[in-house]
Amino acid sequence: MLSSPLGRLWRGIATAISFLTFGLGGLLVGGMWPLLTLVVRRPEKRQKLARSIIHHCMRGFVGLMRGLGVLDYRLHDCERLQRPGLLVLANHPTLIDVVFLLALIPHADCVVKGRLARNPFTRGPIRAAGYITNEEPQGVLEAAGASLARGNALILFPEGTRSVPGRALKFRRGAANIALRTPSEITPVLIDCQPSTLTKGEPWYHIPPRRVMLNIKVLPDMTAHVAPPPATEDDVPLSRDARQLTRRLASDFAAELAAFQQRIRES
Repeated sequence: MLSSPLGRLWRGIATAISFLTFGLGGLLVGGMWPLLTLVVRRPEKRQKLARSIIHHCMRGFVGLMRGLGVLDYRLHDCERLQRPGLLVLANHPTLIDVVFLLALIPHADCVVKGRLARNPFTRGPIRAAGYITNEEPQGVLEAAGASLARGNALILFPEGTRSVPGRALKFRRGAANIALRTPSEITPVLIDCQPSTLTKGEPWYHIPPRRVMLNIKVLPDMTAHVAPPPATEDDVPLSRDARQLTRRLASDFAAELAAFQQRIRES
């Protein structure tokens, strides 16, 4: 059912309040960086504290959006995200799905676009938390492996960017390359956003006709390796395995997401 014009107007105002709050929060967390460097000398401990602060800020932000009526959400088996050392792969239908994942996963690490590390509203939190930027592919592989070895959960979006509504999922090989080079199993996360909002290229002021509903489901873990990894140092087998795993992930995600969306419609 479509909302009334008054309800849509309020959600537009509430969305503006939410974005303003997010921006100010980013500046505040970024402004804490000099203080953190003075108070907490050990970089690892400083990053852990920053990630904990961001985790709780995101939980508060999700609560704010829900309280203002911008959106609602349902969580399915998301308690499984509380485990350490997870390699979390998720589809990426909307700008705010990363907010939910950071709110759900304590001490999460993630791979972010390089331009976000230069954005005045996000560079402070990214720097404080030590998130991995994707500007140098080999550096990403090494940093991701080191992060998982320290017991962090690592959030990756195999699409590399937000989904385009109505188009098939298109995964890049970056996530598969990381999965094949780490001992962690993959924890797949399905995210459904209805009606579609904050997709790639869509401005925040395009307010959907009704309140947004996010459904987030954690699937059983899956292994990246279908066979023991090769003993040779030659990179050709890994490149082949990365292509195969990328195709398998895209196919599995598409099938699971379609089934999940069908169950949502029937419920």
